[in-house]
Formats: sequence, structure tokens, C-alpha cells
Amino acid sequence: MSIQFLFIIVVMFGAMFLMTRSAKNKQKQALEMRNQMAPGSGIRTIGGMYAIVKEVNDDSVLLELADGVHAYFAKNAIAAVLDEAEYDRIVHGIEPDEEAEEAEEEGTEAEAHEADEAEDGIDLTKPAAADVDDEQPEDGPKTDGTDSK
Repeated sequence: MSIQFLFIIVVMFGAMFLMTRSAKNKQKQALEMRNQMAPGSGIRTIGGMYAIVKEVNDDSVLLELADGVHAYFAKNAIAAVLDEAEYDRIVHGIEPDEEAEEAEEEGTEAEAHEADEAEDGIDLTKPAAADVDDEQPEDGPKTDGTDSK
């Protein structure tokens, strides 16, 4: 047996050890995450379904998929436990907007809307009649029906 062959065998066993150690760490983290579930938590299943936890049992979880729609899932089917802000952002489309929140705290919703428009830089006012140029382009066809063609 040569030293090169022995070296290759040692490297292969080392790589296998590192890969199994990494997989065990991921399994441990997933188990801890699933054990942190409590009623009221938002979750995502491995199938991509979002729901609210209603009841946690030893091996299963009762989830509320929609208002009044409940289903039992295996704990292993839970891919992620989400915090309330992220769940609302994904499911309900509620984006935390700091400037709009500050404007609402200071005054009315109209002020928050004005702050949003100022942030976007969009001017929604109609241009004045004097600003609109009624001249026809010299190279293009006339649109008043007097085209020479």
C-alpha cells in the first residue's frame, strides 16, 4: 500500500466526517426551531403554505390556514417559524414604512400620503393649459386630418 493511497483514504473519511457533522447541526437547529413554536406563531410549511399555529402536540401541530379552516400537520412539515412582522409582510402585504408611520404619528393620514408622494418624487397634478405645446412635429404626419398624403 502506498502513502498516496493512504492519504486519499484519510481525506475521504475527513470529508465524510465534516459533511455528517454539518447535517447533524442543521437537524439540531430545525428541532430547536420547531420546539419554539407556540400558539399564535406564524409558520411556513415545507410545501410553502403559511399558517398560524393554534395548538402544539408531541408530533403534530394544529394550524389555522384561513379563518375557520384548521388542519393537522406533522411537526417535521414545518420549515420555518416566522416572527409577527415577517408573517404580516408576507401574508398580508404589510410593509413597515418608517416615514409614513412618523407622519401618521404627527398628524392625519393625508400627511402620510403627502410624505409618500414626496418620497416617490411623483407629481400627480395636471399640467396647465399654457404648458401643453399644441404644435405639430415638422417631420411627422399631421393629426388634424389635413395630411397631404
